[in-house]
Amino acid sequence: MSRGPSVDSTFTEIAKLIASAKVRAAQAVNTALIDLYWQVGRIISRKIAAAEWGEGVVDQLATYLARAHPGLRGFTRRNLFRMRQFYDAWRDHELVPPAGALMASDAGRTGRPIVTPAVTQLQTSGLPEKVAALLRQLPWTHHLIILGQSKRAEEREFYLRLAIRERWSKRELERQFKGSLFERAVLTPPLASPAVSRDHAEALAVFKDAYLIEFLDLPREHAERDLHRGLLLKLRDFLGELGRDFCFVGTEFPIQVGSRDFALDLLFFHRGLNCLVAIELKVGRFEPEHLGKLGFYLEALDRDVRKPHEQPAIGVLLCASKDEEVVEYALNRTLSPALIAEYRTQLPDKRLLQAKLHEFYRQNVSDEDEA
Repeated sequence: MSRGPSVDSTFTEIAKLIASAKVRAAQAVNTALIDLYWQVGRIISRKIAAAEWGEGVVDQLATYLARAHPGLRGFTRRNLFRMRQFYDAWRDHELVPPAGALMASDAGRTGRPIVTPAVTQLQTSGLPEKVAALLRQLPWTHHLIILGQSKRAEEREFYLRLAIRERWSKRELERQFKGSLFERAVLTPPLASPAVSRDHAEALAVFKDAYLIEFLDLPREHAERDLHRGLLLKLRDFLGELGRDFCFVGTEFPIQVGSRDFALDLLFFHRGLNCLVAIELKVGRFEPEHLGKLGFYLEALDRDVRKPHEQPAIGVLLCASKDEEVVEYALNRTLSPALIAEYRTQLPDKRLLQAKLHEFYRQNVSDEDEA
């Protein structure tokens, strides 16, 4: 017995309703768990702070819960103290601007974190509503990773916001910690031309100064074709490193100007910025003349490829290394919306970056005291 088109469409509709309901149910369960762990953590924290409980009482609580609720998972001594840590970490937290706005702008290079408190927060069961709205969007395992690996309050919020925005898996979140994304974002904001700051201010929250492509397993000595081929073979991983709103358009994208044919290495579209993003690859260090070719491609894209409702294209020159002073000089006079970024085939030295970040904060505090 054959099914008609209307029957098939009804089947599809029911399947979508079921999938949507499952997502809402999972979200509701996660919200309930986060609120529960917050409340348990608050009780433990306050009891210990008031010297009503010693840490040994938490052991007794874990034993009692195991006996009162056989088969109950997640309420061991260790996890109960994690709930306390969760509460202590966020109870007095004041939201700073979103992750992309973490750095102040002084020609895009000061990197001074903004720590201005957000607007007055509403209280709901002791949990600031604006903070609660963020916390409830991540599963508990993500919170444990963030709590366990963040050194500073602004670092916790940085990863919290990005994990939500990019919908990172547990594995990807751990990878970003290993890659020292927070340290790199504070110490080295993206290098962009004035046209980016003027016409695409929000782009500074999207792009990075360096992209980690350790997943390619490239040898130290590699050719541009090796880099290009590797990115295409691991396109899903590369899109994850670029960011969730990037959509792949094409490779060696054909551009014809006059009677000549050109090929752009990689072309993407960014949904949030509503514009094409051209990426040119260089396996050597950045040279000023590279910007001329990139600007040429951007002009061709805007004239011949861009749709009427889209914003002007942005170009990214992805190179193996760069001298920041050379980059600054080159970008300062270019009229094209362009960014210069490095690609790194190995994870950075996290301890070194943490030491530099510590010195960065120490210097900022010293500057503020003198002011």
